Amino acid sequence: MTNPLTVAVLGPGGTGGLLAALLSRSGHRVICLAREATADALRRTGITVRSPQFGDFTASVEADTELREPVDACLITVKHTALDAALTRVPPAALGDALAVPLLNGVEHPAALRAGYRPDRVAPAVIRVESTRTAPGVIEHGSPFTEVDLAGQTVPRARLDALADHLTASGVNARVVGDETAALWAKMAFLAPFALLTTRYGVPLGEARTRHRAELEALVAEAAAVGRASGAPTDPAGALARYDAFPPAAKSSMQRDAEAGRPLELDAIGGALLRAAERHGVPVPVTERLVRELRDSGH
Repeated sequence: MTNPLTVAVLGPGGTGGLLAALLSRSGHRVICLAREATADALRRTGITVRSPQFGDFTASVEADTELREPVDACLITVKHTALDAALTRVPPAALGDALAVPLLNGVEHPAALRAGYRPDRVAPAVIRVESTRTAPGVIEHGSPFTEVDLAGQTVPRARLDALADHLTASGVNARVVGDETAALWAKMAFLAPFALLTTRYGVPLGEARTRHRAELEALVAEAAAVGRASGAPTDPAGALARYDAFPPAAKSSMQRDAEAGRPLELDAIGGALLRAAERHGVPVPVTERLVRELRDSGH
């Protein structure tokens, strides 16, 4: 392989662990950044992936509690609830000229990252995948697809293209898109209805899209309206078609967090959607109700 990369992965969970393993299997040097216990486990046993798309395999990775050397890119794959604490593992001086590539849910994190790192090296990305960490270094990848859109208008295009090419060669369907706002809102407009509805009712997508169809359609319309007001083209009919094509047992990551008693990304997803709706004067009554009910239930 020509010009292998050195890639740091901050948060080797369901998403980060999958990408770390795929990149390592393709010949890149991967340094996972995590808590000491997780870093120890990864150094000992690597990352095992079980996947219908990629097969079952184990890839070796390096691991540390902090970035201590130059890398080409740092994939930021923690949950939004853990972002501030996790970023202490990536000192700005250590990151330097590397691309900072957040693959987080929501739309508000790029501004925070640009305040702490080189703004012209922050490359927001979105990933479409269902992947879960079942133990340190053990990843269950359930979706028949893994798609990444890379953006960042101020980032050198050649750097984005090179990263997309390497991700694609590793098995990910990666592409560079021109409009960061459109990419982030396209994910948000799809994710928010899925996450809020499945988590509120505690049911997989197949049940949510049939038993709660009217609410799903209302949530999709509201999210699309906010996305349009925020400057992003949205496709509510396409979103509904994608929900209908998903395996009926699919669960959102927010629902999995709720089931496991972990903190929810409710503010990064539902809260951010409500804040954007308020800024633009877009009424979103169904979204408001579901977010309120989730918060009232202790989330």
